Amino acid sequence: MSVVVVTDSTASLPPEVAAERGIIVVPLQVVIGASSYDEGSEEATPERVAQALREFRPVSTSRPAPRAMLDAYERAALAGAKQIVSVHISGDMSGTFESAQLAARDAPVRVICVDSRQVGVATGYAALAAADAIGQGVSVEAAAQAARTRAAASRSLFYVDTLEYLRRGGRIGTASALFGGALAVKPLLQIEDGVVASLEKVRTTARALARLEELAVEAAGADPIDLCVAHLANPDRAGMLVDRLTDRLAANLGGREPWCGELGAVLGAHVGPGMIAVCVAPRG
Repeated sequence: MSVVVVTDSTASLPPEVAAERGIIVVPLQVVIGASSYDEGSEEATPERVAQALREFRPVSTSRPAPRAMLDAYERAALAGAKQIVSVHISGDMSGTFESAQLAARDAPVRVICVDSRQVGVATGYAALAAADAIGQGVSVEAAAQAARTRAAASRSLFYVDTLEYLRRGGRIGTASALFGGALAVKPLLQIEDGVVASLEKVRTTARALARLEELAVEAAGADPIDLCVAHLANPDRAGMLVDRLTDRLAANLGGREPWCGELGAVLGAHVGPGMIAVCVAPRG
């Protein structure tokens, strides 16, 4: 394949999907206590992260080093790639995109780096859009633009039990965390222009999830979509939500099965147990 897509592990692509599309995935690292692990390894599972957070053990994350990104580009080139589209988590949320840019300077082939301005599976859908465009024989520039277009059209919504984990990781302002905790509200959040932004505050978990459902339906409109529901240590509620959305958005899905599963360890470290996210991604 003359053009290859590279992304990072926060894109939450199932391994079989990435392999089928020829997408190379570069892992971020999860740091539990004093030990660092690649996301996706047996030592850095979402379950281990959730347990460590419950036990108040230190959990943090780190971006891939530029050398790790360059290794991925060199492997792609050795396998026959002539050009690369590298699609990553929002540059305002992680230094991963910066690592990609630095590595691209020394890559043996041309690399176009794409800041998806998204997190999670919305970044994954953007990487898939680039892979689909490449499969249709478009230029590398057009493939990169396909990734940007789909990322911009996607809606990432999520509920958290508490803003405390986002505050600890510096992903949301301290004042917002204290405000939410003081009123004992259940915050609904969204990704807006590459950062976590407040959407609504409701009083109970049941109301939060009902509102999350309504917002997802509104985001879908009449468009054909892909849909993903992700969670951290909250499988029952996530399962109920995906069942309801599958019924309500059957026409939009057009027979496609929604993805539903545990959030990756890196993103999970920043949102905490109980989180449920919905990504609605229009299909072009």
